[in-house]
Formats: sequence, structure tokens, C-alpha cells
Amino acid sequence: MNVEISAAAKALREAREFRKPINKISEDYGVVTLNDAYAVADINTRNRLSQGGRISGKKVGLTSASVQQQLGVAQPDFGVLFQDMEYLGGETVPTDTLLQPKIEAEVAFVVGKDLQSETPSYAEFLACLAYALPALEIVDSAIADWKISLADTVADNASCGLYVLGNQPVAIGDLDLHEIGMQLDLNGSVASVGTGAACLGHPLRAAYWLACTMAARGEGLKGGEVILSGALGPMVNIQSGDIIQARMGALGSVSCRLV
Repeated sequence: MNVEISAAAKALREAREFRKPINKISEDYGVVTLNDAYAVADINTRNRLSQGGRISGKKVGLTSASVQQQLGVAQPDFGVLFQDMEYLGGETVPTDTLLQPKIEAEVAFVVGKDLQSETPSYAEFLACLAYALPALEIVDSAIADWKISLADTVADNASCGLYVLGNQPVAIGDLDLHEIGMQLDLNGSVASVGTGAACLGHPLRAAYWLACTMAARGEGLKGGEVILSGALGPMVNIQSGDIIQARMGALGSVSCRLV
């Protein structure tokens, strides 16, 4: 089967532009390997940059066993965050650019200084981080009914949508992120629970996976970038009008209202 990488990238852009989900990229365009899927995502990243977009960080996806089970995949992936995806805790978040949004709570890290493209040791990685924040990630798929393979979500920029950062940074050394608990409430009712251990065993290990993966691609992490380390529990379907709050123990809480 011929792999139509440019055509797949265009189809994903148009799906999001017109808010019309499409069939699997893996089926219609032969994008089945990770290399091809990331090539599709790279085309659309360069397209956004050419139109004035600014990268604000990276996300690690598919780190929770429960989310992997929901979507039928078995390994993490990563996507690129842009500045116009970012909202702060307590703000209203528009949903008019989204297709099939779901939300998850996770730990965000902020990179304090550049981490070079050579594969870092764990200590070097820790030394580059400034602090942690509670975060909400609104994931969104351009693939109809979220019927995705790993290649489909990778090509679709790891199903990035929007993200919400908590207001108060916390020193990483003051947190036990393995044991930290998470409760996500939707309109006042508990909708998802989890722990830091659900995120590749530890949120810092998920973020370190990202640092090593980016280094293997000849890229590094830059000071000021956000790392969304991955879901602490199952994703939750959301819609305009919903009020979301996530509590994460000593890390604090983060909330938003969808409009």
C-alpha cells in the first residue's frame, strides 16, 4: 500500500478546520508505522508554525493503563502543544474548535532551562525542571468515534486539543508524585479517580520518557516549555456548559468552565 503522508496531513487539517471527523488515517492513507505517523504530525506542526503558531511545550499521551485500555493501544506517544491551546485555572474554555472532546487530569511540569538534544541522564533531566502544576488536558480526536490505532493518534498530534494549567507552582522535591491521588469532578459529581502511579508508574518517569524520546529525534526541551505528563485516570466525555475541577493532593487543584 502506498503511504500518502502529505494527503493524510491535509485530511487531518481539514477535519479540524471544518470540525468533521474522518475515517482512520491508517486505513485510508496507509499510515501504519510510527515513523510515518510522526511524519504526518510534523507536516502539520510546520504548517501551524508557518501561520504564526508558537510552540509552548509537549504532551505525553497514552501513559495510563486505563486510557490505553479505553483506546486499545499499548505504548505512550507525544504531541506538540501550542500557545493558543493554553488556558489558566478558573477561566472559561471555548469548545467551538473541538470535535469530540474528552478531559483528563494530570501533572504538568515546567522546564526551567534548556535540555540539550543528547540523551540526558535522569539527574540531568531532573535538574532542568523548575516546578510542577496541576493540569487538565482536553484531548480531541479528528478520527470518527475515537476509533484510533496508535498510528492514528500519533498522526493527529497525539489527539491534542487544549490544556488548562493550575495557578500555583509547586517545588517538585516537595511532592510524592507516585502516591499523589487525583479526583476529577464533572458538574459536582465524581467522574474519574486515579493516582500518580497510573502515569507510567510515576509522572516524572513519563516526562523523562519524553525527554529521551525527543533527544533520540535530535531535539531537546527548552526553558519555559510545558510538559503534560499524562493522564492519572480515565478520560471523561465533556461538552459545552460543563464545570470541571480536579484535585491532586499536595499539588493543589485546577478548574475550568466550558463554553
